[in-house]
Amino acid sequence: MARFIRRLLLFALLGAAAAAAVRALRGRPALTAPPDTGPTWPPLDTGATTRAAGTEPSAAVATAAVAATRTWVEPVDGACPTGYPVKANDSSHIYHVPGGQFYERTVPERCYTDPQAAEADGYRAARR
Repeated sequence: MARFIRRLLLFALLGAAAAAAVRALRGRPALTAPPDTGPTWPPLDTGATTRAAGTEPSAAVATAAVAATRTWVEPVDGACPTGYPVKANDSSHIYHVPGGQFYERTVPERCYTDPQAAEADGYRAARR
């Protein structure tokens, strides 16, 4: 009986080696990932074509232009600027509204205009 098991094991080992040799001899191409082309972004409009030479917009005007195109801004010195009272935390995806239990001690990572804007970006309301 032991002799039969040894022979069976030997034949299984030889079969596996033969199968591996056939695969190697066939020259199967290695699996390769497609080349990484990276994301494609629209061209950045710096406004150079519309500005006269030597006239740069002020930082306040530039900030207002960016703020008009999105519903959230980054906090300034750990506090939300005027007009963006909703505090959002990226790690927990929770937003806090003024008057909420943890609003005062929340350090925001994003500031939103209203709760609907925060929910549209995937955040949920704080439980209390």
